[in-house]
Amino acid sequence: MACVASSGIVIGMFTLSAPMLLRAYAAGIFPMAESAESRELHWFDPERRGILPLDAFHVPRSLRKTLRRGPFELRFDSAFRAVIEGCAESTEDRPKTWINDDIIRLYGELFDAGFAHSVECWRDGRLVGGLYGVSIGGAYFGESMFSRETGASKVALVHLVARLRAAGFALLDTQFVTEHLCRFGAVEIPRTDYRRRLAAAMERKTDFRGVDQQAALADLLESASG
Repeated sequence: MACVASSGIVIGMFTLSAPMLLRAYAAGIFPMAESAESRELHWFDPERRGILPLDAFHVPRSLRKTLRRGPFELRFDSAFRAVIEGCAESTEDRPKTWINDDIIRLYGELFDAGFAHSVECWRDGRLVGGLYGVSIGGAYFGESMFSRETGASKVALVHLVARLRAAGFALLDTQFVTEHLCRFGAVEIPRTDYRRRLAAAMERKTDFRGVDQQAALADLLESASG
């Protein structure tokens, strides 16, 4: 049996499947492991949830310059497992990671079923950064990102938001709010508000892959604050 702590963490060991994972996201909860070595996963249901409002996204001026230079080749869903493995790597800035073998396997299954997507930054044929997440209807649940070159994950995030807006998504769930995400306009909302937005977003029909990315990016940069 599992129990719900006051912090919103559901504690307990369990065997997780891809269908169970989708049901959890639809209910507003998500799993994390304590470390890459851990064989135990926990459910999280925070009292306050982080989101990036798609209609109030902020693109910093310095990042706009990077986007105009176009230092990376952007791809979508071409190397999902390589992206999640990149997110699982330990770095100087992130010595510990919560992404373990079970997480890699499960999200790979969601990708195969069309419920997970990656945004990738490439340079000279090498994957240098990116992010991945889960999508259900018009809700996208951002999971993790990584950079092997300066700015790669930030560029990937901007391209993700551009694509979500163009594809008709209504919710970008960041789970928690970090200082990094605040620079792009991330905010916290109460659990009840989050679940209301989630329910509405999941009713939408979207097409993550059927987007003209250059047009989507141009539209975002024209409308976003910066």
